[in-house]
Amino acid sequence: MKRLLSLLAVLTLTALAAGCSGRPKASSDPESARPHTGPSLVVLDLTKGVPEKQAPSFLSVVHQGTFDELVRTVSAIADDKSAQGVFVRFGGASFGIARAMEIGEALDSLRKKNKEVVCHAEGFTNTTFYAAARGCSKIILSAAGTVETIGIAAQLLYAHKLLAEELHLSIDFLQVGKFKGAEEPLTRDGPSDEARTSLQSVLTDMRGSWLEGIAAGRPRSGMADAVEDGPYSAKRAKDLGLIDEIGYSDDAREATRKAVGAVRDDVRFGPGRDDKSDDLGELVRVLSGDTSVGAPIALVRATGSISMSGSGGGGLLGGGGGITSKAMDRLLLRLEKDDDVRAVVLRIDSPGGSALASDLIWHRLMKLREKKPLVVSVGDMAASGGYYLACAGNVIFAEPASIVGSIGVVGGKIGFDHALELIGVHAETFAANPANPNAASRAAYESPLLGWDDATRARVLESMTGVYDLFLARIAEGRKTSVDNISPSAEGRIFSGTEGKRRGLVDEIGGLGAAIEKARELAKLPASARVEGVESTRGLLETITGGDGDSESSEQATTATMTGAARPVDLVREAAPDLLPFLTSLAPLADGERMLAAVPYAIVVR
Repeated sequence: MKRLLSLLAVLTLTALAAGCSGRPKASSDPESARPHTGPSLVVLDLTKGVPEKQAPSFLSVVHQGTFDELVRTVSAIADDKSAQGVFVRFGGASFGIARAMEIGEALDSLRKKNKEVVCHAEGFTNTTFYAAARGCSKIILSAAGTVETIGIAAQLLYAHKLLAEELHLSIDFLQVGKFKGAEEPLTRDGPSDEARTSLQSVLTDMRGSWLEGIAAGRPRSGMADAVEDGPYSAKRAKDLGLIDEIGYSDDAREATRKAVGAVRDDVRFGPGRDDKSDDLGELVRVLSGDTSVGAPIALVRATGSISMSGSGGGGLLGGGGGITSKAMDRLLLRLEKDDDVRAVVLRIDSPGGSALASDLIWHRLMKLREKKPLVVSVGDMAASGGYYLACAGNVIFAEPASIVGSIGVVGGKIGFDHALELIGVHAETFAANPANPNAASRAAYESPLLGWDDATRARVLESMTGVYDLFLARIAEGRKTSVDNISPSAEGRIFSGTEGKRRGLVDEIGGLGAAIEKARELAKLPASARVEGVESTRGLLETITGGDGDSESSEQATTATMTGAARPVDLVREAAPDLLPFLTSLAPLADGERMLAAVPYAIVVR
């Protein structure tokens, strides 16, 4: 413990010294120029969730914010005359239905006070959509996001056959009350009539409240049917009236600020709430590895699979590493605002990964490209999501043997229902809407305990097709061409760098050195202009805990990471290291994402 405290003391003193002598922020930073008084846009950041109580954090430095604090905060906003509007960020968070209902009602109370409430998400679940629909004046979704309003269902496992007939265990349970049913998963191979009736009643009531609240907030024809028939792509959700606009969080926030006449942001909940001091902000930036770039050309290395937070499939393949949306966003935003950085070279070696993360990083790269030259250098591979990022460059360089393309989307799940039946475990799905024969399959479409029926398979394919069309549109925009010109090179095909150049996916054949020279040329810099590598690293606390705390389950993930137990990723690294990037690119499926822009196989040239 003494050694740990000493280390922290050294880090703190070093950071303070750097904060005092560091280069001033660029004067062009719009946030630093914004006034600290006057009409405000209140920001409620729910991206880290709204837990009932604060999870323990390292030295109690980070305070995430709890549910009761959010409720009190919203209540205080209602009578705050300086608050001209409210911007709510859901991100990709999820929380319980009860909390969602109260959040929706609280936000609706602000609307009744004539305050504009604009909500943005990178993806909606049943519950977060309820909160947004109930309380938001306008709902905006990221282009690659999905609205996963799929209805409500419950699943129970019945293992009596396994326990009694296969393992020959004696099972002795007593029950008081015929509707209790808690022991039935151990004593029966399916539900009793009483247990079915009891559970069905609760689900029916829950569904009724869920539909009623959504209809109250968004009284549109056909809404009740639509919210049980997802998942939907952003475009489809907009066509159905589930959302109002498609766009990115930063753009939506800026537009909302202007629309309500606010001159500043006032973060009242979530990350950024306590960042009131410039000195403290500088200290946090230094501790997080967010140091200034001293060279006019910044080299950004984007290597590995692409994910939202680098959790590595919830521990399936091990945590961390690769290209993460959160870390890349921080880094690229800093480079965009740093006036000393005149050009950026993005070195990509990636088989892809999360389609949503790829689109969010693409957006930040395009923002950077508006301010300064962005040159892309492809290493061994910029495929699928990797090429999604590459297409944002002003100029793309690749070696003749580099792999580019693989423009396509993959998704799905592995089901265990038949395997479980073979060992005596039966899964029963209870739909809240038993009148609809497709309700169970739809509401449980992510569950590994139930296969897809034809209607659900068609709905998932429709959603994936929407992301594929978006992928084509993004490439066409980045390459300044048309979708018709890109389509012949899509459909998941991969190409060498040479063929990629013939097809217009690559601009020049060359390596990293050629890309750097091109960056100097575009930025009108001398041949002696220095290049400095920068990293999209995690912060100090994230590094210590092994994650970025972007969900309410982060504490569990941290515990698993810190036990030191052998992980599948370590076994793969030892036995078949060449397969690791491709396996980890599929890991977001285990984190709940259903659509990937990833190469589903490995190509190894020795």
